[in-house]
Amino acid sequence: MTMTHTLTPTADLATDIDDVARLLTPDGRRLADPELDRWVTDVDAAALRDLYRDMMLVRRIDTEGVALQRQGQLALWPPCQGQEATQIGTARAMRADDFAFPSYRETGVVYARGAAPADFVLAWRGEEHSTYDPYELNAATQQIIIGAQTLHAVGYAMGIQRDGTDQASVAYFGDGASSQGDVNEAMVFASSFGAPVVFVCTNNHWAISEPVSVQAKFPIAGRAPGFGIPSLRVDGNDVLACLAAMRWALDHARRGAGPVFIEAVTYRMGPHTTSDDPTRYRDKDEVESWRRRDPIARVEALLRSMGEFDDEFAARVAADADALAADVREAAMSAVTSDPITVLDDVYAEPHSGLEEQRAWYSAYLAGFADAESATAAEGVGR
Repeated sequence: MTMTHTLTPTADLATDIDDVARLLTPDGRRLADPELDRWVTDVDAAALRDLYRDMMLVRRIDTEGVALQRQGQLALWPPCQGQEATQIGTARAMRADDFAFPSYRETGVVYARGAAPADFVLAWRGEEHSTYDPYELNAATQQIIIGAQTLHAVGYAMGIQRDGTDQASVAYFGDGASSQGDVNEAMVFASSFGAPVVFVCTNNHWAISEPVSVQAKFPIAGRAPGFGIPSLRVDGNDVLACLAAMRWALDHARRGAGPVFIEAVTYRMGPHTTSDDPTRYRDKDEVESWRRRDPIARVEALLRSMGEFDDEFAARVAADADALAADVREAAMSAVTSDPITVLDDVYAEPHSGLEEQRAWYSAYLAGFADAESATAAEGVGR
């Protein structure tokens, strides 16, 4: 099956938010869409409640991450508020043996793949290179180098072809990364080799402080067909549409039909990272307009209209979210800070001369601080 949702040229992508595939309106009304509906016929009230719970827990992890960074417990945190539907909808469509390649903001994807509370914070605290075993979660280490994970995802997918299985790999990246050479090179390889990979571009409208309209005068999903890759532009705040789109894409990849590109149109409600101040470059009216399109609120509205959302369910989800947040906080607060030199441990499986040179240089650098402290202490005693 091929999706036929069309793309319309625009000179202002910041306001082009309705030219998308959608199953759930911002006010929680269920829409009919023959192409998408067939992929979510099994999603009943219980499944909707599970999706709601997932998104609520991810938002609570995100809130805790921001708080921990503000309190000096984490070095950095990349907020994902507003993007829960994109992450949960696509990740819940994956099988356990599929492999995800997330960027730094995909907290919800890592959650859906089975991350433990400590996995969300210890790397951002600087205690570990990666706080989970990628082969236990079937999710690569969250990538900070913009777009690099797309190449990794395509390489993994080419390995799947050689193994002869029907797995798929999934590359997550943002609208800003779509301008990177790595992303475009990854699509060239994926198309040329028919690799079973799904590209999920989270268009959250802002690449740090630049709006998407600066780097794209046409919907980003429109680029993929130029590489020979079918694409779909979907409402990234609609968890049902994201689930349906991803199921279609994964089916396409598993059947040996090659790669697929999904552009999920959503919005970054918070800062790019906790080192950023979005009030310097974003209009507050724009933020408030997107707040009214909240991905969690629309699922709650749908469930209420179905008579499937009550105070007891809300309280149970809130309690689960609080318990998870407490575990995340405990993991951060109880972490034992390692000696700085250990940052060079476990970088390579075998000793490496270049790494040993770095270790010697870094040891001398750290010793300089110790010498300075000793000199200051001696000076204080002599007074």
